Amino acid sequence: MKYAIVEISGRQFWIETGKYYDFNRIPTELGKQITLNRVLLLNNDGNVLIGQPYLDSVTIKGKILEHLRGKKTIVYKMRPKKKTRKKQGHRQELTRVLIEDISVS
Repeated sequence: MKYAIVEISGRQFWIETGKYYDFNRIPTELGKQITLNRVLLLNNDGNVLIGQPYLDSVTIKGKILEHLRGKKTIVYKMRPKKKTRKKQGHRQELTRVLIEDISVS
């Protein structure tokens, strides 16, 4: 099984080919190819490569499928004994990316 661990926008994701992932909004148009180059670890059928901090020889190609918004989260702040309450909702802007290829040069 071939997989990689990639850092994108301050978060780390376990990436496999043929699957799609939701990342924070990437400002590009739909259908465009992107390259992920911040690869921290690569497992190529038992052959493990670990970067210090990144692997320069590994590139991951993906395709942007859609831009969407995440599930709504409710932020509720309350100060006891003060009659102060604040309810606020938030929906994160996301980009869905299909991983097409993990290549080692």
